[in-house]
Amino acid sequence: MHRFSAAAAGIALLAAGSTSFAQAIYPIDRAEILAGTTFDFKVEFPGLADPAKVSMSVNGEDHAKAFGKAATFIAREDGKDQSALILREVSLTQPGDYKVRVTDGVVSREITWNVYATGQRKAKNVILFIGDGMSPAHRVAARLLAKGIAEGKALGKLAIDDMPHMALVATAGSDSIITDSANSASAYATGHKTAVNAMGGYADRTLDPLDDPRVETITRLVKRRLGMAVGIVTNTEIEDATPAAMLAHVRRRSEYDRIVEQYFAGKPDVLMGGGKANFLPKGADGSKRKDELDFVTGFREAGYSVALTGPEMAAAAADPGTRKLLGLFALGNMDGVLDRKFLKGGTVRKFPEQPDLTEQVSAALAVLSRNESGFFLMVESGLIDKYTHLLDMERAVYDTIMLDNAVRLARDWASARGDDTLILVVADHNHPIGLVGTIDDDMSKEAPAAMRERVRVYERAGFPNYGTPDAEGYPSRVDVSRRLALFSASLPDHYETYRPKLDNPNDPTVAGSAPGTYVANDRYKSIPGAVFRFGNLPAMINADVHSGEDVILTATGPGSERVRGQMDNTDVFRVMVEALGLGAGVATDARQTPAVPASR
Repeated sequence: MHRFSAAAAGIALLAAGSTSFAQAIYPIDRAEILAGTTFDFKVEFPGLADPAKVSMSVNGEDHAKAFGKAATFIAREDGKDQSALILREVSLTQPGDYKVRVTDGVVSREITWNVYATGQRKAKNVILFIGDGMSPAHRVAARLLAKGIAEGKALGKLAIDDMPHMALVATAGSDSIITDSANSASAYATGHKTAVNAMGGYADRTLDPLDDPRVETITRLVKRRLGMAVGIVTNTEIEDATPAAMLAHVRRRSEYDRIVEQYFAGKPDVLMGGGKANFLPKGADGSKRKDELDFVTGFREAGYSVALTGPEMAAAAADPGTRKLLGLFALGNMDGVLDRKFLKGGTVRKFPEQPDLTEQVSAALAVLSRNESGFFLMVESGLIDKYTHLLDMERAVYDTIMLDNAVRLARDWASARGDDTLILVVADHNHPIGLVGTIDDDMSKEAPAAMRERVRVYERAGFPNYGTPDAEGYPSRVDVSRRLALFSASLPDHYETYRPKLDNPNDPTVAGSAPGTYVANDRYKSIPGAVFRFGNLPAMINADVHSGEDVILTATGPGSERVRGQMDNTDVFRVMVEALGLGAGVATDARQTPAVPASR
C-alpha cells in the first residue's frame, strides 16, 4: 500500500446505459453527516486500478485538500484483482451539500452527502429506550393486560404511549428492506445506514469483520465533545446486536469476543446485562471466549464496581463513590419477567438474583447522574424480540410491560429534576404480529375440540379475563380461559398449541435431517389440541422473522418536538444530537472544503 494524492482531474461520466456502480463509495450516496463527526472514507474499484489514473474530488477539489490528508491506495485488496482507496478518521466541519466524484480513468461515479450542524444544547441528558422487535400489537397487548379495558375503552395509558410527540420510523438498511437489530440500532447510534449484521460502519467487501469503514457512534461523540457519561443497559447478552451497536464497529454481530474488547477499550461508564460468558477466560466455568483474557478482572482493575447479582448492583449504585459500574447477571441472556417473577423457568434457578430492568435503570441513573456534564443512556428490553421469534407471545408481552415500567421510572426521575432529559421510546424493527381476537379455552387437560375453532374474532372475541394486575401491571396468571390471540404472519413448520408455555420458553423447531434445515418440534405434538401448521418460510428459517413496516417512536423532553410524522431511523440520531447541540460551534478547519452549491 502507498499514499495516494493526485490533482483533481477532468471527471469522466458514467458509461451511458450503465446499470451498476462503477465504484462503491463509503459513506454512501445521500448520507447525512453531523459536522465534525469522524468517519472513514473508502472507494472500492470493481477491478485493478492504475493509481496514476485514479482521481477523487470533493466539491471540485482534490480529496487530500478536502480532508487534510491523502488516501491510502490498496493495489490488490484481500489479494484479489480489485483495488481500493481508504482514509481513516476524517471529518467535515462546514455544513452544506458535498459532491464526491471518483474516477479510475475509465469510468466514474458521483455521489452527494449532506453535512449538517445543530443549534445550541437543549437537553442535559438523553435516554433512548429500545423495545427490540416491539410491534404495535405488543404495545396494545401490554396495555390490555397492564391497564385493563371495559366497554371498549382502556382503563389507563402506558407510559410509552402517554408522550407528547410521536412518529413512524422506517427501518430499512442499506442492503435490504428487512433489517436486523445490528444495522437498525447502528442507524440510531450513528445516523448512517448499514447492512444486516453490521454495526458502527459500512459493510465493505473484505473478509476481515473489523476493517470496514467506520463511522462515529453517539457514545464516543458525547464523551469526546461534551465529556458526558455513557450507559448501556439490556436484559440480553450485553454483546448482543442492539447494545453492541451503541459502541462497537464490526461487520459480523456474532463477533462477541471482539465486541467485549471494544467495550473495554471504549469504557462506557455503566454496562449491564447478561453475557458474562464472553468476559471470562477460556478456562473458566461457563466461558465462551476463545482466549484466556479475563475482562471481569480487567474492568475491576480499571476502576469499575462489578456486580453479578441484583443486590450487588443496588449496593454499588447506592455508594456515592461509584462512577463506573459493570453488571453481568447471567452467562447468556437474562430471563424475562414471566419466568423470573412467576414461573421460575428458563435459567432462573441457576441465576436467581437477576435484577428487573427497572432496577437496572434505577441503578444506571444513580451512577450516571453523578457526572455533572450529563449522560447518554440506552436501555433495551431485548427479549421482546427473542420471545417473538419463538412465537412465545405471553413472554414477549410481559417484557413489553417491563419496558413500560422502566420508561415510567425514567420519566418520573426526569420530572423531579425539572425535565432536562430527552426520553425516546422506539422499536428497532417490527415483527409481523397481529392481535386478531381471543382464545376461548379453559386449559383443560382433556383433549379439547380443535383449538383452531376456539379462536374468537369480531363480536365473539369480547375481552380477555387475565384478572387484576399487580402494582407493576402484571396479571398473576397467563393460563386464563380467555386469552389474547396474538399470531405471527411469518411461520416455520411447527405445532401450534394456542396455549402459553408454562414450563420454559417456546422452542417451535429443531434441526432437520438435511443440513441447514429445520422441522417442527415434536415436543408439542402430543399437547391436547395441538395443530400442525405448515410454515410460509423457507426450511432454512427456524423461527418467526422480522418485517419491514415502520415502527412507532414516542418522545418527551427537550428536543422531542422534532419527533413527528414519518421519519427514517437515521433521523433518530439527528433528534438526539440536535437536543445535545453536538453540531453547534464546531471549529472550522481551514483545510476543510467550504460548502458550495454542488453543480447539477
